[in-house]
Amino acid sequence: MLPEQKKLNQTMLDTNQLASLKQSINDLSPLQLAWASGYLAAKAENPESGVAQVAVSSEPAPTLTILYGSQTGNAKGVAKNLAAQATAEGLTVELKSMGEIKPKAIKNITHLLIVASTNGEGEAPDDAIALHEFLASKKAPKLEHLQYSVLALGDTSYEFYCQTGKDFDLNLEKLGAKRITARVDCDVDYEADAKAWSDTVIKQAKDLLASETTTNNVVALSNASTAEDLYTKQSPYSAELLVSQKITGRDSAKDVRHIEIDLGESGLTYQAGDALGVWFENSTALVGELITELGFDDQEQIKVADDSITLVEALKTKFEITQTSIQFIEFWANKSQAANLLALLKDKAALRDYAANHQVVDVVKSAPLANETKVSAQDFIEALRKITPRLYSIASSQSEVEEEVHLTVGLVQYQAGDANRQGGASGFLANGIDEGGEVKVFVEHNDNFRLPANSETPVIMIGPGTGVAPFRAFMQEREATEASGDNWLFFGDQTFTQDFLYQVEWQGYLKSGLLTKIDLAFSRDQAEKIYVQDRLLENADEIFAWLERGAHIYVCGDMSRMAKDVEAALLSIIATKGQLSEEQATEYLKDLRNAKRYQKDVY
Repeated sequence: MLPEQKKLNQTMLDTNQLASLKQSINDLSPLQLAWASGYLAAKAENPESGVAQVAVSSEPAPTLTILYGSQTGNAKGVAKNLAAQATAEGLTVELKSMGEIKPKAIKNITHLLIVASTNGEGEAPDDAIALHEFLASKKAPKLEHLQYSVLALGDTSYEFYCQTGKDFDLNLEKLGAKRITARVDCDVDYEADAKAWSDTVIKQAKDLLASETTTNNVVALSNASTAEDLYTKQSPYSAELLVSQKITGRDSAKDVRHIEIDLGESGLTYQAGDALGVWFENSTALVGELITELGFDDQEQIKVADDSITLVEALKTKFEITQTSIQFIEFWANKSQAANLLALLKDKAALRDYAANHQVVDVVKSAPLANETKVSAQDFIEALRKITPRLYSIASSQSEVEEEVHLTVGLVQYQAGDANRQGGASGFLANGIDEGGEVKVFVEHNDNFRLPANSETPVIMIGPGTGVAPFRAFMQEREATEASGDNWLFFGDQTFTQDFLYQVEWQGYLKSGLLTKIDLAFSRDQAEKIYVQDRLLENADEIFAWLERGAHIYVCGDMSRMAKDVEAALLSIIATKGQLSEEQATEYLKDLRNAKRYQKDVY
């Protein structure tokens, strides 16, 4: 017998062993089966483990491919849960970010589930852009062999709700693919809809794949439980708030906080470019004001999912009251019959703007109910969105701060009549919790915002205001790793004396030579307002020279205006200095993005 054949036979199970194995796993739950599958796969990859690989057949099983396009991590989280659920049902699963596959590889997929978020005003998330564009182009192949379904995540407060998911769904249909089940569009509170879609689509996929399945392939899942698996959005880590320090001047129009949080012995790790998810509680004063305005009993028992809690606890910890959804305005308009709200329902743009600038209590106050109209506390809270955590770009490198994580948080606040309104999470971190208090957090990895793998590569960082946060992390990381690449920061805000965030640190990096260049744009220090995009244009020759020698360029901050203005400036620089047409400059920037040399963390 050949040595190779002898070795193969030793890894195969005989009839008695197979029967014993089947008996052993007969009483396992689906989740336990999925874990055992990953455990055996991991052991099989390690020859020293002494555990043989289970090889029932040499024929490959049909694969259920799950692709996600995720900007903030929600779509990725849903896709990971979907993959675990499908694996537990015995399906062979391949889970990948859309950024991890070549768009042309779509032609090799036969059964596909897509989980896609929408970024901003109908834009695809960074990791989905290439596939999104490819499927809408003339280069896309016919896909009559493909069966698919799409889960779209979005936010109804935006005009192009779930647009990316809708695009994937319709483009696949145009290419001849057949739906396994209809697309589902999810709002910010997406968990219930995502679970219902997952349950349905896995059952349908299992039925489709059953006739093609000829083997019980072991699926490689990690058998190790990491801190990231343990502490998630659904199960956050209770950390200690160490520092909440105002870092803008006394006369600044802004209140920006430097936040330090102790991750203790959680084992949580992060990289420069990642975000921290923060769960918060609504302020006691705001909750009390709302209950008083509604005339409710704060101790009334409210049903939330399968639990019964007091109304005051529900409004403090379970429901969103610092942001107003369009659905709530529609609910309250119909209950109150207030002319101002009913008029908004006829103008979607005005409705979105009103929702973005009014908290729930202000909507209620603007449209009191008539005496004969009654709304129960239960009906009221069911019209609200559930609280969702806020994501903040991490402002530290773990190489520097070890078990800590730092944030740069701008306090959202404005006047509503005589009342000072504050943002939910920013108000909680700034004023709602004392140093030494507890804050529930989790790490959201962002592989679309990473320093270059080559430490000699130059980087250009554009981060006005709190958008400077990840670049503080970048510099700490570059210093810790002794990276030799040049570093250039563009920072801007309102005034030099009041709003130069981390000024001493930047000056220290300049003095040491780690920071090669810094260009500042303080808009209100002179008659004519100057912004970071203006500084880019002033340095057009050098910007283009850096790009030509391989620089990576990063943008962090406001999505609606700054990021668009910066991109327009970059396109102008590329076209002018590269002597390219507008179309060629667009293609140049697109190539940078596809090569991960142009990355954005915008919100």
